[in-house]
Amino acid sequence: MREEDLTDRLRLLRTPGIGPVTYRQLIVRFGTPAAALAAVPDLARRGGGRAPALCTRDAAEREIAQVEKLGGKFLVLGQGLYPRLLSELEDAPPLLIAKGDLSLLDRESVSIVGARNASAAACRFARGLAHDLGQHELAVVSGLARGIDSAAHDGAVEMGTIAVIAGGIDIFYPPENKDRQQALYERGLVLAEMPPGTEPRARHFPYRNRIIAGLSAGTVVVEAAPRSGSLITARLAAEAGREVMAVPGSPLDPRAQGCNQLIRDGATLVQNAADVVEAIRPFQSQVRSAPSSYDHASDEAFDGEDVLRAVEDLLGPSPAPVDEIIRLSGAPAGAVLMALLELDLGGRLDRHAGNKVSLGTA
Repeated sequence: MREEDLTDRLRLLRTPGIGPVTYRQLIVRFGTPAAALAAVPDLARRGGGRAPALCTRDAAEREIAQVEKLGGKFLVLGQGLYPRLLSELEDAPPLLIAKGDLSLLDRESVSIVGARNASAAACRFARGLAHDLGQHELAVVSGLARGIDSAAHDGAVEMGTIAVIAGGIDIFYPPENKDRQQALYERGLVLAEMPPGTEPRARHFPYRNRIIAGLSAGTVVVEAAPRSGSLITARLAAEAGREVMAVPGSPLDPRAQGCNQLIRDGATLVQNAADVVEAIRPFQSQVRSAPSSYDHASDEAFDGEDVLRAVEDLLGPSPAPVDEIIRLSGAPAGAVLMALLELDLGGRLDRHAGNKVSLGTA
């Protein structure tokens, strides 16, 4: 990729108010990141808000130079080594920063997640399961957290493991995992969505979890309390059409309640690596992406202001599916998506999981 194109993509992504879904729709609608950047101010004004302050070229170039200095590489959605399964998510990260063995992205992978305060027995099981999955030529994905995540990385480090972190590629979190993360730079792969220097915050972890789930054919939960982040990862995996697996535990241990609940709700019970391999064997990815093209000819028959008003009238404080908004508006999908883009960039639209939207406030 030309450096100028990467710079423009980074500028677009780092502009306040532009998330993965909006980014993807802008690229689809305008073709290039440069054209999308030029269109953003006018779209925001038409959406009834102020034009966002575009990320400057200098800021984007500084980040690119910093990533290169750290020994990292940008992975661009839809190009080169970007993970195929991850690209199928409607909110796939437009850019990822990778450091380590990029060949691991070519392998089918399974994620292993679980409790940070895991029992010794669960950590031993996760470590052994990861090792055995590696012998089946599967890369093991996890989040480099305490407990189950760390055990999974340790078990698979010799065969191939990918860590997805919530902060910048140069940030060690938790601090006691510094040596483990540095080892993965050399013998595994570390992926980050956030810019270098970003300290992880609570809001970053659900974003990280969607990447863990999206990279993998299936997710195994080893130990999890009823409201843990591991169950968020399992839910995201299910929403992406991936296999959800869980290791059963004692009903007397609160750390097993989440796994037992998953199994009761239909997750595959896992006792060893053979169970995992059998569960993901029939897996066939279902592409879930934003529209690849717009019918501009049909859009021209509809006045943009009329469509915008119709879409605003259909929106409310409760999330509604975009498909339903398109159907009820009677306008072409491209015209409705353009109206949603304008409202989004104007700060008047909230996006929700499951391709739902609601009317926000500027």
